[in-house]
Formats: sequence, C-alpha cells, structure tokens
Amino acid sequence: MMFKVRSQESNMQVCWHARTMNFGRVGPLRHPKICPCSQIRSSFRQMQMNTAHNDNSRGSLIVLEGLDRSGKTSQSNRLVTFLKEKGLSVELWRFPDRSTSTGQMISAYLANESQLDDRAIHLLFSANRWEKRSLMESKVMSGTSLIIDRYSYSGVAFSAAKGLDVEWCKAPEVGLIAPDLVIYLDISAEKAAERGGYGTERYERLEFQKKVAEHYRTLYDASWKIVDGGLPVETLEEQIREIALGCILTCQKGKPLSKLWQAK
Repeated sequence: MMFKVRSQESNMQVCWHARTMNFGRVGPLRHPKICPCSQIRSSFRQMQMNTAHNDNSRGSLIVLEGLDRSGKTSQSNRLVTFLKEKGLSVELWRFPDRSTSTGQMISAYLANESQLDDRAIHLLFSANRWEKRSLMESKVMSGTSLIIDRYSYSGVAFSAAKGLDVEWCKAPEVGLIAPDLVIYLDISAEKAAERGGYGTERYERLEFQKKVAEHYRTLYDASWKIVDGGLPVETLEEQIREIALGCILTCQKGKPLSKLWQAK
C-alpha cells in the first residue's frame, strides 16, 4: 500500500511505503508535520463498513518490538490513544505482565533483586505469555484490537543473546497466537543508550543490546514492518498509525488467526 503526501515546502508529492527489502523498512516522511488525513478518514469509513457487514470481522494483534529505550512504550501509548479517539475498541498490553504471579518473579529478576538460571527465566517469560493466551484470543475474536509492547520475539532475542540455542528458545512459544503485525523500532544500541533512564534494568548494557539486535534480525517474517526509531517522535507516530490501520482493516475483513512458529 502506498500513501502520497504533499510537501508544503516544494509542492511536490512525496511517497513512502512498506518495502520488502531491508527487513520491510518503512522510509521516513519528508516532512514531520504532514499527515495524510484523507487516507485516515477513508480507512475509518471502510472500517465502519467492514464491522457492519462482515460476521467474521475481528480485532488485530499488533506487537511493537525493539531494543530497550527504542521508544516502544511511548509509541504504543500514542497509538492506543489515537485509535480510542477514533472510536475503535483497543487495549494496550505489555509483556512481561508484571501483575501476575510469574510477572512478579520476572520483575524482581529484571530489577536485579533475584538471580535465576537463564533457562528458568526464559521459561518464566514464556509462561507469562501463556497465562494471557485465552484472554488474548477472546478479546481479538470479539472485535478488540490489542496493541502489545513486546511479545515472544523479545523472549527469543534476549535469551539467544545470552548464548541459548534459538530453536530451544522458540519451542515454549510455539502455538501462541501469531501477531497480525510486528512493528520493529529500529535504532542502534548506541543511540538507545543515550536516552534517559538507560541502565536501570538488568539487560540495559550496550554490548548485550547489540547482540539482541543481531538476533532480532533473524526472526523477521512477512508480518514485520521495520520503522526508523531515530525519527522525530511525531513522524514515527504517523508512520505507525498508517501501518496499524492497514492491519486493522485486513483483520476486519475476516483474516484467520494463526499460530506462532507452527508448521503449516
């Protein structure tokens, strides 16, 4: 899908689109304050039609991934606020979910308040996601879109960066609901380390984050869109909105749910 926006400076059309090359990177808009409002209005009109006339309409499972301090949490919040303002049923989830019993153990570990074997903590992260699987499916099938800050990809990338076998790391995640869209905020470990609050949690170490980035790049598939996490916040927000809206439209047309890393 391609969107065209008009530059206020040169009166020339500037296009950006989700490319399949370079991990599906989405090129930056040339002007950070331009928003293709007509495209957004058209998308929401189509969403209303889909919901009214399609019994198979459902919500979307959209995941934001990236290194620590890449902007996932901020952009997740912005996207949910935008979609709610437009009248869509949407919820913001985060993994690990620190409110559950496993989540509390994970929280203590991340804050360096406890020590666990690398395999044990990986399985705890996975269990934390499985705790929410049934609720996740019921929400999505009832028409609510879920915007999720981190998912199974984080679990695999971080554990693999510690030296665990990638296939072993994937195994406990097989059968979880596969995201309809993964938006990866691409930023160098060095740039992320310059952002406020860096270093307060266990994994926020520069060399380790570089390894995490390498493993993320082995996990991408057709559901991934890579955006430049170093762009101005508002520009990045506009790009994420457009990508998310396209995904929500597709799911409202009745796209079947699929399972994560399950042989077809």
